[in-house]
Amino acid sequence: MGEEQPVCPLTKGERILVALDGSIYSEKAFDQAMSMATVCNSSLFAINIVEAYPKSLMPGPAAEEQIEKDARDFLDQFKAKAAGQNISLETIVHVGGQPHELIVKEAKDLNIDLIVMGTHGRTGLKRLFIGSVAQKVIGYAPCAVLVVPAFPS
Repeated sequence: MGEEQPVCPLTKGERILVALDGSIYSEKAFDQAMSMATVCNSSLFAINIVEAYPKSLMPGPAAEEQIEKDARDFLDQFKAKAAGQNISLETIVHVGGQPHELIVKEAKDLNIDLIVMGTHGRTGLKRLFIGSVAQKVIGYAPCAVLVVPAFPS
C-alpha cells in the first residue's frame, strides 16, 4: 500500500488570506495557511495592517512611507518562506484603519475562500475590554474563517 495523499478539507479553497501582525500567534496561523495552501493547491495572500498615528502625532509623509516600507519588508520574510515551499504569496499592506474591516474588505475584493488568523486566546474581561479582531472577522467575513489558537509555550 502506498502513502495516501492528504485531501483538502475545504469545499472550495482556491484562495486563502492570512492575517499577520508580527505576533507568534500570527506566525502559527501562517504555518497553518501554508499547509492548507499546499494540500488544497491554493493561492495564498498575506495582509498586514499597521496602526496609524493619530493625526496630531503623525510624523509626516516620509515617516508614513517608511512605516509602509517596514510592513512590506516584514511580509517579504513570509514571501521568502512560502517561496521555499513553492507557494506563491501575494502581500497586502494597509496603514491605518480597523483591522477587522480591512481583512473583511480584502476577503470580499479578492474572492477569498478562507481567512486564516491567529488569536491571543484572551478570555473574560480582557477580551471584553480589548475586543477581538478574530471575533469581529468571524462575524463579518464573506467566507470561512480558521482561527488558530494560542498554544502554551
